[in-house]
Amino acid sequence: MAQVLEFKLPDLGEGLTEAEIVRWLVNVGDVVAIDQPVVEVETAKAMVEVPCPYGGVVTARFGEEGTELPVGAPLLTVAVGAADTVPAGAPAPSPETERAAETAVSSEYSGNVLVGYGTAGPTARRRRIRPQSPAVAHPTPTAAAGPTPTARTAAPTAPAAPAAGPEGPVPVISPLVRKLARDRGLDLREVRGSGPEGLILRADVDRALAARETLVATPGTAPGTAAVAAAVEPVPAAVPTAARASATAPAGERIPLRGLRGAVADKLSRSRTEIPDATCWVDADATELMAARAAMNAAGGPKISLLALLARICAHALARFPELNSTVDTAAREIVRLPGVHLGFAAQTPRGLVVPVVRDAGTRTAESLTEEFARLTESARQGTLTPADLTGGTFTLNNYGVFGVDGSTPIINHPEAAMLGVGRIIPKPWVHQGELAVRQVVQLSLTFDHRVCDGGTAGGFLRYVADCVEQPAVLLRTV
Repeated sequence: MAQVLEFKLPDLGEGLTEAEIVRWLVNVGDVVAIDQPVVEVETAKAMVEVPCPYGGVVTARFGEEGTELPVGAPLLTVAVGAADTVPAGAPAPSPETERAAETAVSSEYSGNVLVGYGTAGPTARRRRIRPQSPAVAHPTPTAAAGPTPTARTAAPTAPAAPAAGPEGPVPVISPLVRKLARDRGLDLREVRGSGPEGLILRADVDRALAARETLVATPGTAPGTAAVAAAVEPVPAAVPTAARASATAPAGERIPLRGLRGAVADKLSRSRTEIPDATCWVDADATELMAARAAMNAAGGPKISLLALLARICAHALARFPELNSTVDTAAREIVRLPGVHLGFAAQTPRGLVVPVVRDAGTRTAESLTEEFARLTESARQGTLTPADLTGGTFTLNNYGVFGVDGSTPIINHPEAAMLGVGRIIPKPWVHQGELAVRQVVQLSLTFDHRVCDGGTAGGFLRYVADCVEQPAVLLRTV
């Protein structure tokens, strides 16, 4: 007899509590091997392919693409050892597939685990995987036995049994679809699903809700007509967001604060709530710094980026002013000075703003910093940054000059204590050696946590950074 094992969304680390399903990599009826990626999810930190620790046949999937699931929610169920629970309608496996299935279930548990799920469990017998006939897989419900779930919801560990009505069970898999209908007071028995075997999708519920709200604005229509009409209409490619809004809500597009955008909103709100920040700024003549970089790159060897030189300057400045490489333990009411400089840098990506972290920036050379900035930037653009790449920073460098602006008052990247902002470097009139000249000028700004230091320390840090920008030889005295 096969075991049907439920694989739940694991804890992906770094305190993440939910993830959005981006793309399913397997279908119901597919044979999966141990540790085979089965779904691609997007967390607030990165895109992650989630491997399944079981080998067998996929019997159910929970959640449509675009659905956000909390950690611990069911992702899919796998029949280990046999295919007694393979849904009717699934294609019969070929001999090659059966051989692959035997290999997949020969040891049904993975030795590799993610945080949040283990692989301990009883050993199932190794059996050939054969699809069962539809007559056996779908027994006819009787009044004595009560409604029987379909094969897609037959997993004994499913989060919730289908809601039964006068005509049998409501074909809904996603717990979020059920919750949406329950919160909005929609009876799912009045909704006809557009998915396989009448499965009710979120689009069906959204369409029914939109039709019901239209009914509210149209007097004289019989109750329930909107939901019934929505159940027989074809599914549109996309339901307008405004149609999903309440009739009394303001008109306009509604964008959920979730995923990366939600994580950024939460972190920035917490920073402004907890940290009494202050900002100081100064203009600096970056002509000599630009000339030094040009000379280094003209000498051959790896090219040096401007961001790497600014990172070197920050690391030396933090060695002189360690108060700004710290964090505040609010529970203990203590300032914690951190031993190493892990430098975050703001990077704009198609997914939004992310802050990758360069580890041990204070011990790296300009060449090493350039390489690491390039690697992390490319990973950010591709959406392949790991949670470890995005956490653990102690100080942030924000080069907003790439957006063509001169100055800003950035919000501190909680729980850090400071952030250095760098504006664009442009030719400006400047008094140089007692004469007016056109020089390459940049505005530098420092936003700092006033709990860890006062203005004298912050001003000293910023002045040292400006001196290094204006006279890069200053760094030679600190090496």
